[in-house]
Amino acid sequence: MTSGIRKIGMVLAALSILTGLGTAKTYHLSGENNWQNTADTPEGEYLLAVSKIKQQLLTGTKSNVVKALEQLKSDFPNMAGAEIQAYLDAEKLYAQANWYKAAAAYKRFIDAWPISVLQPAALERIYSVATAYLQGQKRVFLGILPLPAFDTGVELMRDVTDRAGNAPIALRSLTTLAENQERKEKFVEAYYTWQEIADRWPTGQTRQRAVLRMAQSLHASYDGTPYDATVLASARSYFEDYKTRYPQDAERLEINETITLIAEQLAYKEYETGFYYERTGHLDAANRSYHKVLAQWPDSKAAQMAQARLMPDAVSPIKMNLRRRTVTGTTKFLDKWFYLEPLFSSKNKSESKQ
Repeated sequence: MTSGIRKIGMVLAALSILTGLGTAKTYHLSGENNWQNTADTPEGEYLLAVSKIKQQLLTGTKSNVVKALEQLKSDFPNMAGAEIQAYLDAEKLYAQANWYKAAAAYKRFIDAWPISVLQPAALERIYSVATAYLQGQKRVFLGILPLPAFDTGVELMRDVTDRAGNAPIALRSLTTLAENQERKEKFVEAYYTWQEIADRWPTGQTRQRAVLRMAQSLHASYDGTPYDATVLASARSYFEDYKTRYPQDAERLEINETITLIAEQLAYKEYETGFYYERTGHLDAANRSYHKVLAQWPDSKAAQMAQARLMPDAVSPIKMNLRRRTVTGTTKFLDKWFYLEPLFSSKNKSESKQ
């Protein structure tokens, strides 16, 4: 039975024009070296029926797919054996919205029949379950308790990626994963996912987009001045590399403005370090930080503030926390920043130095 199924898979790969041809005839070379209409053979009829089911998997309702699979078993009892039954069992779970068990059944199906003509359809089903979990679908535990399932979605999406190699669904899976990590503000994890995309597809628009999103994810991961600013320097290097490689797109995306903003953030981080030392009585360390701001970022707003701190009659600065704002959903980042005007506006009232 297994050899027969494999033979059918080989026929499908060789002919590859069966799906969607309607009344067009397809021929294969018979054992007597004569050309025979594929539809006139039992294997050909079965293959055409499976091909129609594959189309239904893409366009039909879940219940109709289950009915079609059951009809296939009835029409071809000698050919639609354990393989079709295993897929049918998974499809029934999927039709019942029993997502977690359905995904597990599809995985078992692929493990048992890795070269099945239904393997791509099984991967698509796992992908759809993973996407639902990533976007907020709960996983029902013990039949009654709905639990968050984002991590389960990550595991399932990784499973699809591992099985698919460099097929289109692998890229789609990683992209969906990265975008949902961004949506959940898991920016460092998103960065590593985009990095994986750039490594696996190292040319063309795929890599270009991945490099940009790596930079954006790193930039968005910066949690403000009390924290390590290493990610800012790394993000700046990625943005600068993007600007060098893709100057026209960089201009359209206003990458220069982003690089300037990162410089302001780095300068303000160093300024805040100096301000901390000043407040704790370590004036020498504070002065070193203020002078570093003046030396490395002389045109920044933070440099003006550092210069003011070095003056005998300096007033206390306004403390701000620069963080990136993102769009709700799985689309692009906003290039808009907030809380900057109170920091840089000359209209703000200064506090008296303590």
